[in-house]
Amino acid sequence: MKQIRKLLERSPAAARVAPFALFLVLTSCQELPGEASRCWLYLAKTLVAVWLIWLMWPLVTEMRWAISWAAVAAGVAVFAVWVGCNDFYPKFWKAGTLWNPHACFGANSGLAWLFIVVRVAGSALVVPPLEEVFYRSFLYRYIAKPDFAAVPLGAFLWVPFLVTSAIFGLAHYEWLAGIFCGLAYQGLVCWKKRLGDAMTAHAITNFLLGVWVAGTGDWKFW
Repeated sequence: MKQIRKLLERSPAAARVAPFALFLVLTSCQELPGEASRCWLYLAKTLVAVWLIWLMWPLVTEMRWAISWAAVAAGVAVFAVWVGCNDFYPKFWKAGTLWNPHACFGANSGLAWLFIVVRVAGSALVVPPLEEVFYRSFLYRYIAKPDFAAVPLGAFLWVPFLVTSAIFGLAHYEWLAGIFCGLAYQGLVCWKKRLGDAMTAHAITNFLLGVWVAGTGDWKFW
């Protein structure tokens, strides 16, 4: 563990990119086994991600939560757009198997609700720090200048603003809502001059989406 932290300490870029890259690899592995195994792998991935955030915390000083009315409003607005416009634009690739623990472990079983809670908690508390650090702290500034640390976190630059938001959106099946999401979160960083508001907005969006999915059974969003 000390050796891994030392490797991250040597490079500000590695501290922001390597944990996110490992998280992506683990996410891709979820699609390989059967449905029940996917739930267990999500739990394992979430625990690994918590460890990664713990490693990053002293090295990535901008990765600090911040709460503001703007962050709350942005999080709720992105959720509304994500759900509300889903049926009104085409998707470019087929989504994976629906993630429905009730179908795997029995309707309203203890295990089903355990994995639903893990999914909601993971998407609301673990995903936002990793993704916001990569996209808003590293990628945005790297597009502006390879020496990304020399670019102020809250600098507004049109090309990185649009390109980063597009990449973030296209990384999601719901690409159009994802682009809007990227614009909103990046706008928060540029406005507030810190990453924490974007992390909070992202957490609110994902939490509301998780509650929506679990409450309505609209599993296509998972």
